[in-house]
Amino acid sequence: MLFCANEGPEKHLSGRMLKFISCNAAFAKTQNGEIYILPPSQDEEYSHAVVQYMMPDCFTRNQCRVESEIKLEYDGFQFKRPRIGFEDNQLLETRVENRNRSLSSAKGQTLPTKNYVSVHPSYLRTLGQAHSDWLFGAVAELVDNSRDAKATMLDISVDLIYSSIAGKEIPMLAVVDDGHGMGHDEILKMVSFGRKQPDTNDPKYIGRYGVGFKTGTMRLGRDALVLTQTTNSRSIAFLSQSLNEGKDNIEIPIVSYSRKGQLMEFDTSIQTEASAENNLKSIEQFSPFNKYFIGEKTGLFQRNGTGTQIYVWNLDEWGSEYALEWVNGMTGGSSFHQGDILIRSRRTRSRLGQMTRQVPIDYSLRSYLEVIFLDPRMKINVQGSLVKSRPLARFLHKTSIENGFVLGKQVQLILGHSQPDLEQGNCGIFLYWHGRLIEAYKRVGSMIHNGEKSHGILGVIDVTSVMDDDNNHVWVHNNKQGFVDCEPYALLEDWLSKKVDEYLDNTIDKVYVKKGGLRHKPDHEWVQCDKCRKWRMLHPDFDCKTLPLEWFCYMKPINGKCEMPEQKVEPGVITISSKRSGYDTKENSPNQNNQPKSKHEEGEINTPLKRLKKARKL
Repeated sequence: MLFCANEGPEKHLSGRMLKFISCNAAFAKTQNGEIYILPPSQDEEYSHAVVQYMMPDCFTRNQCRVESEIKLEYDGFQFKRPRIGFEDNQLLETRVENRNRSLSSAKGQTLPTKNYVSVHPSYLRTLGQAHSDWLFGAVAELVDNSRDAKATMLDISVDLIYSSIAGKEIPMLAVVDDGHGMGHDEILKMVSFGRKQPDTNDPKYIGRYGVGFKTGTMRLGRDALVLTQTTNSRSIAFLSQSLNEGKDNIEIPIVSYSRKGQLMEFDTSIQTEASAENNLKSIEQFSPFNKYFIGEKTGLFQRNGTGTQIYVWNLDEWGSEYALEWVNGMTGGSSFHQGDILIRSRRTRSRLGQMTRQVPIDYSLRSYLEVIFLDPRMKINVQGSLVKSRPLARFLHKTSIENGFVLGKQVQLILGHSQPDLEQGNCGIFLYWHGRLIEAYKRVGSMIHNGEKSHGILGVIDVTSVMDDDNNHVWVHNNKQGFVDCEPYALLEDWLSKKVDEYLDNTIDKVYVKKGGLRHKPDHEWVQCDKCRKWRMLHPDFDCKTLPLEWFCYMKPINGKCEMPEQKVEPGVITISSKRSGYDTKENSPNQNNQPKSKHEEGEINTPLKRLKKARKL
């Protein structure tokens, strides 16, 4: 028989039970053992009552077994579900362990103890240190999430909003995509600490460690809000240092909705309505977001129905200013006044052998996003201006495609000359992993000490096959800004050094220059359609500067359709024609009388190596 003393006037059985066990415990004795119904502890908030079965054989094994649990709720009495960054089953195990220990103490028994992790709010600031070396590494984490969500459009901007807490307008970074969004379980995993890595290694998927959102947002600012929507659900999560100041554990309010007809209402299968309201209250108290502002932002989902919006405020500072600096683009479609987000310090990253300070991808978000993906398909806007993707392998001169093997795995390196990098004094290899840029301007071989001779020479390689082993382990840092010092990486460096040195030997002494300086025009001109995102190869003599800011397949000079297949360059050595270079045209010919020209007139570089070869022939 179940004993329940001092029953209240409530008619609902679960209501009477919860009200009773809030201050007491209930138990029942049978011939086979005892049944205990235990309340939540007074210093914790929980929505479950725990039912334990204690059988006689428990005492012989000096332990008790928890056979089941029940959830007792009713509208007149509430136990709030905890709002912290742990999964419910972990909290339940902790509570059951405490109950077992209490019961065993009452019986004069001892139980083996278990230790569970608690996370102090200061850990949020520690997470941001993963990107202490480079602020755009934090932005890249959010861009990666959008790409993994199959987004076709991504908007990144910094805008001023009014904060009632600060009593003034403050800047807020917004990252908004049209991907497939996240349900409650997915967003709970995203804000939780410590996720299991994927069981399979998808070469098209970038996320691996389950920390990108947390390390990225906490590096960019102190507070972040996520608003995400799928076809049948919507969720809001709030990761905040401000909310957790003075607390001993991290609280992460999450509110989830489910679609009912044309409306989104609280999903009461996940949380009680009172719990959802309480979480919304915390969000409104410690953020610039109220119900009206949230409603305004959810309106952005109406166009495609799904997507994720991330907002970060209380941004990181550089001295008395914000670490980020933003410039809005001019209206009217001008290609000369594009919006951008910049790192205020304009500091370049440290690289072996690099002397120049002109490395735009280090401090210009627009420049970085132009080359972040090996095969860019997602349409990205920065401060309201479209980012023109620049897949480097398509924009090189005197291109050479080198194939080889590292640890028995095939790799392909594309080498060539880049005019912008020649002018800036840059050179090196761009290493991509899963199609995403991990390391830029890596100097190898004679690039390190070759000075001006290697300026303008770039290499592009995807190292996914080498840096992912057969045991589903990856040799990439968790901030995705470098590779682990390991045998595959060392052997890859050796192979790259050999190929770069061969390329330099075959091209440096054979460069022809025209009066006025060396010019490297790409072997092919390319343009990307802003609708289908396919790349179209243009005629060699076409001037890409005449194209509009937004270009589509039906426009000149293609005059085609988006259904047309994308053109590809076959592997091999691609050489530029003399006509494209302008060396045999009338206006560029140094000899108008068509007389034989000397090597000096042709512009051939008379290097010491050539003089040595000539002397040997004599």
